[in-house]
Amino acid sequence: MRTAFGSAFDVPAGYLNTAGIGVPPAPAAAVVADAVRRWSSGADAPTAVDPVVGVAREAFGRVVGVPVERVAIGASVGQLVASVAAGLPAGARVLVARGDFTSLTFPFAARGLEVTEVELDSLVSSVDGHDLVAVSVVQSADGRIADLEGLRGTGVPVLLDVSQAAGWLPLSLEWADWVVGAGYKWLMAPRGCAWLACSPAGLARAVPVSANWWAGEDPWATVYGLPLRLAGDARRLDISPVWLSQFGAAASLPYVASLDLAAVRDHNVGLADSLLAGLGLPARGSAIVALELPAGSGEKLAAAGVRSSVRAGRVRFGFHLYNTVEDVDLVLEALR
Repeated sequence: MRTAFGSAFDVPAGYLNTAGIGVPPAPAAAVVADAVRRWSSGADAPTAVDPVVGVAREAFGRVVGVPVERVAIGASVGQLVASVAAGLPAGARVLVARGDFTSLTFPFAARGLEVTEVELDSLVSSVDGHDLVAVSVVQSADGRIADLEGLRGTGVPVLLDVSQAAGWLPLSLEWADWVVGAGYKWLMAPRGCAWLACSPAGLARAVPVSANWWAGEDPWATVYGLPLRLAGDARRLDISPVWLSQFGAAASLPYVASLDLAAVRDHNVGLADSLLAGLGLPARGSAIVALELPAGSGEKLAAAGVRSSVRAGRVRFGFHLYNTVEDVDLVLEALR
């Protein structure tokens, strides 16, 4: 058990795979375990999750800097991005970063829209003639960070995926048209929860492609019968909550939102850059490090107890608030 930033984490030495799966604070894991226990005996009423969803929704809004009434809940990034894609007219042109995560890009391609890939560093200079820019704030494959101020200055509608950023990178994204993020990485919630924050214009353009009872103004009054009566705010884009995920999110996200995320960033980036320095490489300023390593390196790392992942042909390490210099030393020793 490790302690960090005021909480405890049952994380083993060498766990550097937060970019794949975040390890929850011990209190959040206990909340989910208790929810499983209640589920197993039918102890919870159908309305038990209602306040829990609200807690997690509000906390996500605080993490990204968007008011709670402009935040919709979902189960995955791709599902929420589909509501944005559905609101674009036929023939719309979407600009994306080459090699970005496909949950962000596939919904536009699946609609038959014109999707153009350019290098991440060329996004800002390539926006002319496009109707939307969709990009991950932090690239999943290698940890590079998008030029947010540059994108903001273009005036082109922007969709930002914060799945690899929210929880370690300080964010103030009320200016963006849409901000989407999964909960199971740096936010340390269970799989099955995601959120979409909308600007007023973005909400007006998004289509509730998964319209359902939970998206009603009063969900318990929209269980049966027509006419269509959806909520007036971002909840009109909601899907019915994934119970256990939302119980966990309501414990982990308020914890993250309470932290000094500039301090979390400095901690994470400091460890990542110290790994690069130990390998004779320049600092990159991200919590994610992806390295091209000799054949057999993955086996050496695993034998040393290092948990990492392979993305785009490179070994990827993700440093979060529960990591320490011990984890850096394990990697360096395994690679020597």
